[in-house]
Amino acid sequence: MAISAKLLGEDEYVVVSTRTHWKALIFPVFLLLVVAAGGGFLAAIVPEGNLQTPARIAIGVVGLLVLFVFGAKPFLNWFFSTYTLTNRRLITRHGILTRTGRDIPLMRINDVSYEHGLIDRMLGCGTLAIESAGERGQVILPDVPHVEHMHLQMSDLLFGGPEGKPGDGILDDEAPPEHLVRRREPRTAAEVEPDSETLFSSEDNDRR
Repeated sequence: MAISAKLLGEDEYVVVSTRTHWKALIFPVFLLLVVAAGGGFLAAIVPEGNLQTPARIAIGVVGLLVLFVFGAKPFLNWFFSTYTLTNRRLITRHGILTRTGRDIPLMRINDVSYEHGLIDRMLGCGTLAIESAGERGQVILPDVPHVEHMHLQMSDLLFGGPEGKPGDGILDDEAPPEHLVRRREPRTAAEVEPDSETLFSSEDNDRR
C-alpha cells in the first residue's frame, strides 16, 4: 500500500499510508451477491434437455460480464487509489491504466481541515480539505479513512515545533515560513516578576 522506498527522498519516511475508504466496495459486493443469487436461480430453473448445459454456461458468462463491467472498475479504482503522508509531503495516486498523482510539499500547506457527516462518522471516514500555496489552491481528498487521525498527523507535522523543525517540511538550512512559526504567548505578571529570594546576591550573603 505504501509507496516504494525508492520514491522517498533523503531522511524522508512514511507517516500514514492508506487507500480510500472501503465504502467504495459496497456496490461491487452488493452486485456480486445479486448476480450470484440471480444466476444460481436461473440456472436451477433451466429445464432439462439438450440445451440445459449451454443455457447454464450462457447464464454464467452473462453474470461474469455484468460483474466485470459494473463491479470491476469501482473495485480497481479503490485498490489503486492511495493517500500517503510523509514527513515532507502529501502524495496522492489514482487511476487504473492511466495513473495520476500529485505531491504537495508540507511547507506549502497553509491550512488543513476535515468534515464528515453522520454516515461518514458511522463508517469512520471523511473528506480532508487542504489549502496550499500552489496554483491550484484548495485540494479535496474524499473518503479518507480515519480522517481525524490523518488530520492530527498533518497538524503535528505542520505546526509541531515552536519555531518549525526538520520533519515538518522545513529543510535544515531553511528558515521556517511565517505561517509555520508558532507565536509565544505573552508572559503573565507572575512570570515576569522575579522571585524575592533571588534579589540577594552571593556577595550580600557572604557579608552576613
